Amino acid sequence: MTIALIILAIVFATVIGLLLYASSQPDTFHIERSAVINAPQDKLYSILTDLRRGVEWSPFEKGMSMKKTYSGPAMGSGSALEWDGGRDVGAGKLTIADVTPSKIVLKLDMVRPMKANHIVEYSFEPQGDATKMTWSIRGRANMISKVMGLFMDMDKMCGGQFEKGFKDLKIVAERDTTALPGGSHIAAA
Repeated sequence: MTIALIILAIVFATVIGLLLYASSQPDTFHIERSAVINAPQDKLYSILTDLRRGVEWSPFEKGMSMKKTYSGPAMGSGSALEWDGGRDVGAGKLTIADVTPSKIVLKLDMVRPMKANHIVEYSFEPQGDATKMTWSIRGRANMISKVMGLFMDMDKMCGGQFEKGFKDLKIVAERDTTALPGGSHIAAA
């Protein structure tokens, strides 16, 4: 055999091996982070159910250049944001699917860089005058994302974005809330 054929056989075997290993990875993924925010739950609801406010705190919007279109009601269930940000941000649609006292559920339908349908959830747990919020995303892991997962820590990458988002959300939610003696809150004037 020539050296070129040997190299080609090694490359082919490596690619097949990586694909087989990637295909054995879980078919679903779940990433989540939590933070305590010094604001009442209703304050977080007013921010998170108004998709226009994402530019204030969301690491997936803040500082990003993209074309945005809003549809449905201004806030709450049925409110939707479609965006197209080119190669840097991709394109897709985020729709508030359900709002309950303890949770906001959103459908994330990505068009680019690859098609995907995921569920994003914000859940809330009162902690005195503060709120513990958990931000999660879950969905199916296709072959491309399984292969990418062999080379990138998707939990660390996406979770890091959630942590950045929490930092900015805390600033937004807490700046408009002023503590009174006795621990109650009022909106700042």
